[in-house]
Amino acid sequence: MAIRIYITVSCGDCSRAKRFLEDKGVEFEEINIEEDEQAAQLVMDNNGGKRRVPTIEIDGSYYGNPTLRQLADLLANY
Repeated sequence: MAIRIYITVSCGDCSRAKRFLEDKGVEFEEINIEEDEQAAQLVMDNNGGKRRVPTIEIDGSYYGNPTLRQLADLLANY
């Protein structure tokens, strides 16, 4: 399972999601969309034109700012 988390530095929800993944022992790649224009565009393309962070990518599927419960459910399905 490949997981990427698209974030911005000042995003509290991003910190929460990263902490959740770390606590569960889930490996992920972190991508700061403020430093990567292509990643920012990818986030907007998958969130109706919005820079919604965190956006979680799991095996090529994108989830914009899921709750911790939704994130736990997504991980359970993979």
